[in-house]
Amino acid sequence: MPKPTFKRNLRVTASYAVLVLFCLIAVYPVSQVLTVSLRPADRLLSTSLEIIPANATLDNYINLFTRTDFLRWMGNSVLVTLTVTLTGVALASTAGYGFSRFAFVGKKAALQSMLVTQMFPATMLLLPMYIMLVKLGLINSYLGIMIMYSATALPFCVWQMKGYYDTIPSSLEEAGRIDGCSQFQTFTKIILPLASPALVITALFSFMSSWTEYVVAAQILQDTALWTLPIGLKSFESNMSTEWGLYGAASMIVTVPVVVLFLSLSKYLVSGLTLGSVKG
Repeated sequence: MPKPTFKRNLRVTASYAVLVLFCLIAVYPVSQVLTVSLRPADRLLSTSLEIIPANATLDNYINLFTRTDFLRWMGNSVLVTLTVTLTGVALASTAGYGFSRFAFVGKKAALQSMLVTQMFPATMLLLPMYIMLVKLGLINSYLGIMIMYSATALPFCVWQMKGYYDTIPSSLEEAGRIDGCSQFQTFTKIILPLASPALVITALFSFMSSWTEYVVAAQILQDTALWTLPIGLKSFESNMSTEWGLYGAASMIVTVPVVVLFLSLSKYLVSGLTLGSVKG
């Protein structure tokens, strides 16, 4: 008996060691960015491994808010990202439900078309969508960038929602209809609460696809007043020098909303909420 216990403990210890190793690998770059953001301007090229450097200062953070348009960039990013996230959740949840529960002409072709769009990188779709926005007069506008982000994120979100709806027993909706619920009420009161994990993933994917995107935004938003955070951070880099202190400080602040969002929604990222909902 001692041998199996020893082997089990050894496997657990090895597993924890591997997890700790990968955590350190993931955390190290973040710690270096934090270190750069706290270094005085004359010590940005220091090779010290101290996380909190000697003579640490918050000057880079102060300059970020006082000498740059960081607050404007953040406001633009928040506006665009929230709109894209809400649009993605609303359209993906309803479209996915339609593809999952109803049969109609062109259903298979539509699903395959959305799947095909995921086989191409977003940069390949940039030129045709840019031409469309030019003809619509939406270049250099919030609406144009929102349409671009929503169009590139929706196919994946719809497929994901459709697949999750397929795992929810239709007998739950039948029970709701027997109790007097309409089709819309069964969807909002029964299906959506059960699909909360998929809705959270859809929201996170829509959020991340627009919060950190640079290439599309750089082509559509030429007016500095409309810049989002990725374009604003890129402006700290020039041909001759890079303001690493401001870059590091801005990078740390930009990660805060992402971390808060993941921590606040982590409890919903658990599948299997429908287990036990149907007996027999």
